[in-house]
Amino acid sequence: METYDEFLRWAQAGGVELNGIAPRSLPGRGIGVVVTKPIKAKELILKVPTSALRTIETVRPKIKKALPKGTKVHAILAAELALDKPASKYSLWNAVLPSRDSVSTSMPLAWDTALHPYLPKAALALLRKQQAKFSRDWAAVQQQAAALDPSLTRQDYLYAWLLVNTRTFYHETPRTAKLPRDDRMIMQPVADLFNHTDAGCDVAFGPDSYTVTADRAYGAGEEVHICYGKHSNDFLLVEYGFVLAENQWDEVCLDDAVLPELSGEQKERLEERGFLGNYVLDAKTVCYRTQVALRLLCVPVGQWERLVFEGEDGGEVLQEKVDRLLVKVLRKYRGIVDRTVQELEDLEDDHPDQTELLRTRWQQIHKVIDQTIDRLEA
Repeated sequence: METYDEFLRWAQAGGVELNGIAPRSLPGRGIGVVVTKPIKAKELILKVPTSALRTIETVRPKIKKALPKGTKVHAILAAELALDKPASKYSLWNAVLPSRDSVSTSMPLAWDTALHPYLPKAALALLRKQQAKFSRDWAAVQQQAAALDPSLTRQDYLYAWLLVNTRTFYHETPRTAKLPRDDRMIMQPVADLFNHTDAGCDVAFGPDSYTVTADRAYGAGEEVHICYGKHSNDFLLVEYGFVLAENQWDEVCLDDAVLPELSGEQKERLEERGFLGNYVLDAKTVCYRTQVALRLLCVPVGQWERLVFEGEDGGEVLQEKVDRLLVKVLRKYRGIVDRTVQELEDLEDDHPDQTELLRTRWQQIHKVIDQTIDRLEA
């Protein structure tokens, strides 16, 4: 942990204040922030002054000037990170960032593309958007490679781009408020070491600092977390390279289960009414959109149109029919999930870490399906 000790001394010299916490190695889970002394609820545990942040304002003028007008902040921060020299003023911070190997292993954007079809539908849709963003940003940087550094490769930039993607925080100031929302991003030391959970410590930005406050009392040795947002595990997998074992915000996309049950005419009717696709299921509920689509398979079109127009559910008898149909659909989809898990096991020798992560995600989906079937049949 000597590297982290040097980093902390550098951060504290820059005004960062830590109270009863420190980064620690967590067996099998990398680095996290752990309590070093008992902490009370509502006690301030971290304060990062705005002067310590890496922002669009701290990027070297040479880089900002070289890149085309309109280049996204994400792209600019990644360019500076990729072009940092060993003697950079951020060298001690850079030294504790995740390694290239860990990033390329965990982040789907850096995976062998042959693995992408094994992502759940919602995750794959997110990945396609991410691919488009990276391609746009790399094109802007590559265009000016001669002026920046001719030796910069796509893989170098991808590594830096993913570091920025996984370690930035939303930060709004009077100046950045003029930027698009996804451009209001900054990097901050120490705070980026906190791991995520679905409900963590209280975080806040003020004019002068970013603070983390304990959400409850902690004993020495406990890990403290922050919440990156109310995200499903598909989102966490694509954007951060992990999934949570317990996630109250998780949901399962049912498009691959429901859409094959619909005829072309039924899909057109659902699209006209704004109910085609984006069907989701969580541990407790089936979304309204799914209910509407399944009702179309259970009642005459005229009755379905009236239910949609009036916002009604059709009563208990129809709901029982819809529930029976959903159980049938979920059982069929569970078979697809099982086959996907088996196919991933066959790929394990070539991509052990990635297939294990994918298998874990599909097993979570399997569990939600089973829970829903049990609930509907009870």
